[in-house]
Amino acid sequence: MLAELTERADDAIRVARAAGADEVFASADRTRGVEVQVRDGAIEKLEESTSRGLSVRLYVRGRYGTYRTSDLRPEPLRAFIADAVAMTRALERDPFRIIPDPALYEGRSTEDLGLLDPAILALDMDTRIRWCMELSAECRHERLVSATVGANDGHSLVASASSNGFRGTHERTVHWRGVGVTLRDEGDARPEGHYWVGARHLADVPDTARVGAAGLEDAVRRLGATSGPTRRTTMVVEPRAGARLIGLLLGPANASAFSQQRSFWRERVGARAVSSRLEVTDEPLIVRGHGSRYYDAEGIAARPLPIVTGGALVNLYVDTYYGRKIERPPTTGSTSNLVVRPGARDLRAIVADVREGYLVTSWLGGNSDATTGDFSLGLRGHRIERGQIGGPVQEMNVTGNLLTLFSALAEVGSDPWPYGSTLVPTLAFEGVQFSGA
Repeated sequence: MLAELTERADDAIRVARAAGADEVFASADRTRGVEVQVRDGAIEKLEESTSRGLSVRLYVRGRYGTYRTSDLRPEPLRAFIADAVAMTRALERDPFRIIPDPALYEGRSTEDLGLLDPAILALDMDTRIRWCMELSAECRHERLVSATVGANDGHSLVASASSNGFRGTHERTVHWRGVGVTLRDEGDARPEGHYWVGARHLADVPDTARVGAAGLEDAVRRLGATSGPTRRTTMVVEPRAGARLIGLLLGPANASAFSQQRSFWRERVGARAVSSRLEVTDEPLIVRGHGSRYYDAEGIAARPLPIVTGGALVNLYVDTYYGRKIERPPTTGSTSNLVVRPGARDLRAIVADVREGYLVTSWLGGNSDATTGDFSLGLRGHRIERGQIGGPVQEMNVTGNLLTLFSALAEVGSDPWPYGSTLVPTLAFEGVQFSGA
């Protein structure tokens, strides 16, 4: 299949060049997904889908256009590409649009990143259904209102090529399973718990009993939740919830945001702006990593990229286009695996030293201003009292500024959440403003 996809990408380049394109970057792909969902012990969804497509980026006489088709038959594909070149020729010129320098394609890793698991390809529907029934059985509780569980997996193949020498293919698998549980509390309260895990290989996914029990426990911990008092105090963030904060902090650390003057990092690159305890690296070569890759969407060879060192933003995400606009050399245009360097203690040990505060277990809505860094987030969590995790809290908000918040980072834990492309341990902050009762 990869050979066929490579042939289609090469065909697109030949046709586009013959039609008048100066440069071309083409990617052909095939994606298969399977989803099983069970609600309260009964099958609610069985879905399997397969899609194929081809995307092209065309550079024609200083003009640029992107196009996609799902028809990969040779004759319709040739007609599609020829029409796309003609349409691109009619667009306005953009002097910043050029195909990446082929030197950026060099140095690609040859290490086996373990992104493909034959065991996922061999799964049958009966096995997925059985897993869902086992998950559902773990969610039994006297206060149960409903339990929705699922098992999903995917398989993708991509072949890419460019007119200036890039060639690359990759094949990936992923499997997810999890539960969502709703319980009955006093009055009209309906506390919910969720627990989802996923990995590139089945062997890295916890068994159904553990996942189901964790989802139910998450809901049980919410029983009796109240709004805590408004105060400025310590905030400890569970590893599962930490990725949201890191995403808000580093979301504007890219050339696009700099070019459009909508990043609070614009005047702070290279200078310490947050706690020196924060060290973040983009790590694309983690074996079996969710975001691991050999090259990015432009074909730029993947390599580790320090993002925050000693509390200073030391690199941006820079693609070819916006790099030319802000006069910075390309690094990569998108994140792979964001890794926060872990510390020495886990969540329990960190909480044990907190006299009073709040433990955040999940975020509920909210917003953040990429230009100023001001934020307001709803949360769910627990009180922390004399080093112990206390009763659950809800209907609370935390507000402030992201740079101020991360300047108050007191400790980074040793326990990163492994089921995602942002690997964040427990985070502890001092002097955070909470709004509640």
